[in-house]
Amino acid sequence: MSLSQPTVARLEMLLTAMPFSAARRVTGEESVDEYNASSQTFTRMEALMVKVTDSDGRVGWGEAFGHRSNPATWAALEEVVGPFHLGRAADLQAVRHEAEYAFHAFGRTGPVHYALSAVDTALWDLTAQRTGVPLRRLLDPQARDTIDCYASLVHYGEDPAEVAHHIGRAQEAGYRSFKLHESTAPAVIAARTQAGPEAALMTDVNCRWDEAGAAQALEDFAEADLLWLEEPVFPPDDTGALTRLNAAHGRISAGENASGVHGMVEQMRAGAVSYAQPSVGKIGGISAMQEVFAAGRETGVAVVPHCFYYGPALNASAELIAALGEDVQLEVPFLQWPQRLHRLHGAGPTITLSEEPGLGFTPDEQVLADHLMRRAVVEAS
Repeated sequence: MSLSQPTVARLEMLLTAMPFSAARRVTGEESVDEYNASSQTFTRMEALMVKVTDSDGRVGWGEAFGHRSNPATWAALEEVVGPFHLGRAADLQAVRHEAEYAFHAFGRTGPVHYALSAVDTALWDLTAQRTGVPLRRLLDPQARDTIDCYASLVHYGEDPAEVAHHIGRAQEAGYRSFKLHESTAPAVIAARTQAGPEAALMTDVNCRWDEAGAAQALEDFAEADLLWLEEPVFPPDDTGALTRLNAAHGRISAGENASGVHGMVEQMRAGAVSYAQPSVGKIGGISAMQEVFAAGRETGVAVVPHCFYYGPALNASAELIAALGEDVQLEVPFLQWPQRLHRLHGAGPTITLSEEPGLGFTPDEQVLADHLMRRAVVEAS
């Protein structure tokens, strides 16, 4: 470590909650539970953002996966993860190893790991700023400046007519690739009929079945010609079941809920997934995502980051995807927002990325203030 390496001087946590509309025409019984962010019970989305200031006065941003786990992740940041980083060098390799070793007994996924993910992303933001380049060019000098997005639709109660209607809305908005959160054949096939035969169509069923149920669903969905079936089995890290399903049917995706980066990589090496979908706010930040990318090159498994965020993790996902292949698209929630927190929030279906060094995340201070629920600072006394 260089003696001139900046240290972490301050960590600020900001929790926002922004209302949105999914433009549902009908509501009713759902096949997802109240903890699922695609459920009609969600009418606002939270973002747990972390603002790290180094000893040179630079500011880097990160975001922890949250939704209804935010109270636990907040506590982890405020009481454990934040204080751990104070005074330590903003050195990506050294501090990551030290932090993960210190907290390994707390679990390889979950709120502590989400907190570590946010800090790691903020440190990458700082590193790219010191280098003077956008994060994507730090990762790959040949990274793209423009990326396409796919519309991630919420759950519409397995209603075929409603699903087709919202695919149509997304088409009118310019999207050509779509992800559902439906798990019945009539709803999925209705989406395919509306989307047309050339569109990429996926569905995330949120670990709905056992292995036999997933196998049956893959047969039932055959007419829809899905690009991928996301997280078909519970538990999500049942590598054996996923491997058998992928061997028989292909098109299996998973990874948002893998047991850390090593769990994700082991699924890829086992042939359990055709598409690996780690989430930057869960799996360990930019550092962990880089390890998954390397595993993708090793195994030939496509990596398509999961992204259901509107804060700095959206920027991080966009920068990461710009460093991947031309056919990788950014997931964006297909929602209507009353305000935009920053330039990428609510953007799509094609995004031109910023030339600003780092993540390029610059929040609108008034919008941030309008939706701020909670704020705390961790710094040396």
